[in-house]
Amino acid sequence: MEWLNEFLRPELIWFLIGLLLFIAEFMIPGLIVSFFGLGAWITAVVCLLTDLTLNLQLGLFIASSLLSLALLRSWLKGVFTGHVSGEQDLNRDLGDFIGERAVVTQKITPKLAGKVELHGTNWVAEADEEIPEGTPVVIVSKKNITFTVKTL
Repeated sequence: MEWLNEFLRPELIWFLIGLLLFIAEFMIPGLIVSFFGLGAWITAVVCLLTDLTLNLQLGLFIASSLLSLALLRSWLKGVFTGHVSGEQDLNRDLGDFIGERAVVTQKITPKLAGKVELHGTNWVAEADEEIPEGTPVVIVSKKNITFTVKTL
């Protein structure tokens, strides 16, 4: 039973809770659960260094989780999603893009539209031929917000 006492140490329990929360972040979108995992790991480190009551552990967990969520979420969200350099301007006429070069980011087939990247933004694109991902193309026309492209 001594192994059970070793396993039930607060720092190990908080570490495992944090690990489970980090794993749950992959299944639950939104970049929120991982901050509670970080709070659990902060609590595990403090429990490793000093002896805390359960109430203090819970208070530290809640405070560190909410503080990290408030301070780091917007910054980390930008890091993981990336910063788009050229977002779509709804006031710009899409006809201005005719003749510009883009890169296919999702395979285009004659029966199924794909995507192209132009000025840092993904656009729906179609073509009369199959065009694999990574191929440079030129925009030849537009229909609503869908571009028709051809290979260079």
